[in-house]
Amino acid sequence: MSVGIANQTVTATRAITTKRSAKLPRPRGTVKGIPFTILGIVFLAIMIFPVYWMVNTSLQATTGAATATWFPWNPTFAGYQAAFAQQGQNFVSSMIIGLGTVVLTLVIATPAAYGLARFRMKGTRVFLLVLLITQMIPAIVIANALYTLFNNVGLLNSYVGLILADSAVQVPFAILLMRAFMESIPPSLVEAALVDGASDFRAFVSIVVPISRNAIVTAALFTFLGAWGDFLIALTLTSTTAVRPITLGIYNYIGSNVTDWGPVMATSVLASLPAAVLLIFAQKYISAGALGGAVK
Repeated sequence: MSVGIANQTVTATRAITTKRSAKLPRPRGTVKGIPFTILGIVFLAIMIFPVYWMVNTSLQATTGAATATWFPWNPTFAGYQAAFAQQGQNFVSSMIIGLGTVVLTLVIATPAAYGLARFRMKGTRVFLLVLLITQMIPAIVIANALYTLFNNVGLLNSYVGLILADSAVQVPFAILLMRAFMESIPPSLVEAALVDGASDFRAFVSIVVPISRNAIVTAALFTFLGAWGDFLIALTLTSTTAVRPITLGIYNYIGSNVTDWGPVMATSVLASLPAAVLLIFAQKYISAGALGGAVK
């Protein structure tokens, strides 16, 4: 009898559980989100296709990009060999300009952002407005304005000139980005260091800079990408091949290789690698640094 009662109890429990499960609402968005997911995949495929076609063409011994097959069935690295041989110096020039621009931009923008975030001075709002206005000025306007100055002081066709010009474009954005983050740092942390006898500079170096690591890395990455992808400033301020960056090298490379796009696409792939690698390794710093000053 006890066994029968136990079986009836189990059956009743299963029935109640099944009935409750039937009444439970389905998770919202499970079915409705499928079309948006498909649409997102389609958009992603459209955006990635040019990158795929660039890599695909670079691996084919074809006479033109339009005649390349959809998949490199017989891949060849002849295009990459030609790219390394003919564009290697331009690649090195872009690396020097990019890293130099990052160093100079951070040296100027980091203390400037800290000063604007910590100290309340007259004219701060006007200065920030000027920084915002500078972001609306096209790079070609800045390059043309710097051409006469650089020509007079002998900075044309030099790494120093390109680094200074690229830094002039990148410093305002870096200041605005890092200032937004540094405003969220509790003043008590800096005040505690000052009470312990540290100077303002020591508190800045030992307290503010380590805390602002995410924002600094984010600013450095965007600065490098801006300097690495610059074309107009390099086109305006250089006329020789000695300090020609990779972007300008590709531009001139296309004119002499219109019948063989393999080396051109291989050069484009190599020029895209530093940005891709940096974005992959600095992804967590970018998300944290870009949103760090949004919530206080």
